[in-house]
Amino acid sequence: MIKLEQLVLASHNAGKLKELQAMLGAHVKVRSIGEFSDVEPEETGLSFVENAILKARNAARISGLPALADDSGLAVDYLGGAPGIYSARYADGKGDAANNAKLLDALKDVPDGQRGAQFVSVLALVRHAEDPLPILCEGLWEGTILRAARGEHGFGYDPLFWVPEAGCSSAELPPEHKNRISHRARAMALLKQRLGL
Repeated sequence: MIKLEQLVLASHNAGKLKELQAMLGAHVKVRSIGEFSDVEPEETGLSFVENAILKARNAARISGLPALADDSGLAVDYLGGAPGIYSARYADGKGDAANNAKLLDALKDVPDGQRGAQFVSVLALVRHAEDPLPILCEGLWEGTILRAARGEHGFGYDPLFWVPEAGCSSAELPPEHKNRISHRARAMALLKQRLGL
């Protein structure tokens, strides 16, 4: 079992930092890689797992701390799993609004019954940059893609992701509720179990 007092999150995404710190609570102090470097590693992996490990190793190397990376995204069934690992840069790095617009355009003629999707999160934790045994935890969150954005909370594709069990979009969920049921929450629950938190 790994005992951690602090770790570095391999992301400059303030939304992810806030969510993951809330999920870990007071057990572990989460620091941003932005405290150590402004440079993002090139995500050359072909899967969420490969990219999570790559980002975690890079953050550990730069910070000298244990590192946690979250590689996550949206996998739309009709689009063969796209945007997948390219979710954040689906619209060539133009941001959330452009990504959402491109997704809506790609699905404009797709019937409601064929708009299934999953948010995917893979967490990779390394004790140091050369850790031969990264801890990997995966979380999936099933839903469908709406025809128009709804809600003000969250980030990314949250306004388009319909959560059937909640009867609303992810962006309409209060943050504390989302942090209990999301893909990231499911992966984090497994990680906390592995860490004995």
